[in-house]
Amino acid sequence: MTFRYDFAPTPFGDGLAVFSDAGIVSFDLSEADDPHAPWLLERVSRQLSAVPELDAGAADELAHLLDEYFNGEPVDFARRLRLDWRLAEGFTRSALRAVCDIPWGETMSYGEVAVVAGSPGAARAVGTACRLTPFSVIVPVHRVIRSDGTPGHYGAHPERKRFLLDLEREARSGS
Repeated sequence: MTFRYDFAPTPFGDGLAVFSDAGIVSFDLSEADDPHAPWLLERVSRQLSAVPELDAGAADELAHLLDEYFNGEPVDFARRLRLDWRLAEGFTRSALRAVCDIPWGETMSYGEVAVVAGSPGAARAVGTACRLTPFSVIVPVHRVIRSDGTPGHYGAHPERKRFLLDLEREARSGS
């Protein structure tokens, strides 16, 4: 299996996109202010047990979808891209797949996602799955909120979560 990488622009900065022959393996915005940091590629290389090679243009389709999304169009990334789930296993994968079904502009609590994923009472595990998602933005973990209706965190960037929720709500109310 060969792995390739490229970068895709977002309002937060460029994200590191890694692809296999089966689809996108990861999209990482955790350090969008410096996606070219060598340790980001080293981290995904360790996870894959392989070093992806630069493939300029590999992220063109993703970049196009991100453009649509950030322009307020309801993009369903999980249905428009082929996702290679190799970096999400067990309950994490089940939870993230359940998150993919949360409609544009809507939210679910961590507990509600746990129920849909088949493990009622596993709200904390859903939080962990959201934090560890290999698919920033693509799997809309920003739509998972606390049971009291507050957004909660988004890795180290709660302001991004608020931005994404507001983007979807504003676009939805404008249509």
